[in-house]
Amino acid sequence: MDRSRRFQAGPTGLLLALSLAACTGDGEVPSPEPAGAPKAPGTAVLETGARALQDTAPVEALDMHLIGFHPMKDAPHIQMEAHHFCRQVNEDFAQCALFDGNGADANLNGVEYIISEAAFERLPQEERAYWHPHNAEILSGQLVAPGIPEAAEHALMRQKINSYGKTWHTWNTRHGVEPGDALPLGPAALAWSFNRDGELDPALLAERDRRMDIDTGERRESRRELRDLARPQSGVDALREHFPKATPIDGVQEAQQAVGGHADARPAAAGQPNGRPDALIR
Repeated sequence: MDRSRRFQAGPTGLLLALSLAACTGDGEVPSPEPAGAPKAPGTAVLETGARALQDTAPVEALDMHLIGFHPMKDAPHIQMEAHHFCRQVNEDFAQCALFDGNGADANLNGVEYIISEAAFERLPQEERAYWHPHNAEILSGQLVAPGIPEAAEHALMRQKINSYGKTWHTWNTRHGVEPGDALPLGPAALAWSFNRDGELDPALLAERDRRMDIDTGERRESRRELRDLARPQSGVDALREHFPKATPIDGVQEAQQAVGGHADARPAAAGQPNGRPDALIR
């Protein structure tokens, strides 16, 4: 595919181009090695041939790199760093493959879809229970786009304010800062966002910031003006009962019109009537 055709004129195309340039191996996470026999020489030969002859356009289009943190909605003590490699399909919709790191050996462990506030408001009430709010991730400085200029990252976060994500983790490759399961086990688990200070494990944040040379506090301060754009969102209170000592983040509020208490809804995962990710609970 002609790479230049993927970048449209305007701020979105510029941000995607800058993000693509930033997708390097700096600050790589040491991903757990999956269980299994070592790769055979014949497999490596087949891979080399496929790489030379096959078109991988859908993968190449994942040219925006974001790093955030996800708790599982029904078991929020299970928390992980999430590397999103995304394609901005249009102004209302993006799709991301999730990995446990940014190195060549990173494990694919989930998927996230991102929609605008306008798209969220068109969803049926029962569907909204699957979509987590993004304002706290942005305003707290948790969500970052590593390697791109500060002005470009700020423009990207401004674009994503008031957006929502639907995230399924299929493999618990890391449990906080510790290794997780050697293989994908059990049903996919619905992930959520952190919406108050004191919900995210500080050790998980500190480890990301140390390894990636990121100052979350500086990013939080630089995004203060985005508070004026932030509107109340559904799902902000979804984890409140699990973290009673957590404190509000300026600019982050639960929407008054929240869908019939959807924050307490427990949409079912495949094969699990109550949606509890039993294979992930430790």
